Amino acid sequence: MSIKKLIIAIVISVLALSCFAEISPKPPAETQQSTQVNSESGGRLTWETNADGVYFSLTQILPEQLQAHYANRGFTLDEIASYTSSCVYMTVLRNDNASGPVHFISNNWLILHDGKQHPLVSVNEWVKRLTESNMKKSAIVAFRWSQFPHEQTYEPGGDWNQGMFSVGLPPDSEFDVVALWDIDGKQFESKLEGVRCAK
Repeated sequence: MSIKKLIIAIVISVLALSCFAEISPKPPAETQQSTQVNSESGGRLTWETNADGVYFSLTQILPEQLQAHYANRGFTLDEIASYTSSCVYMTVLRNDNASGPVHFISNNWLILHDGKQHPLVSVNEWVKRLTESNMKKSAIVAFRWSQFPHEQTYEPGGDWNQGMFSVGLPPDSEFDVVALWDIDGKQFESKLEGVRCAK
């Protein structure tokens, strides 16, 4: 084969491959999980991931930080003890560039611990427990507003929220959490593995 024919064959092959690449569907991006350490907050860990255009993260909140937060809002340490020892995280869910509005109900999220599904205590259940203990109404309101939303819809382009989310496990537990949401009724999920509760 002459050099000229060889060059023509290579050019035709490259053009054919580039055309094929343009019409071939791209495989879905793999979900990437990472863990960040915040040295400014005493080495607290954040587990984060992106899936289908949605960012999801959990950041440790130390029991002492929770105690201080709620003591400043009218609770005694005894009144809030069951919550502050329940493995609580600052939780973020953000719709960066999903294909539509992201709707979720956090009570439907899954906690997997020691190979079993662990039941969540809902925000409404926490409020009920605290209300039955005759807490001040202002303290209950402050508690409710600091929690991650029970149900919400976020628009594409960075719509988001954050709040406290109780997993209900004892300190130093390790677990996986699966955040579930839907877009126009189609179900999606994002999983964080090996999340550890702060002591």
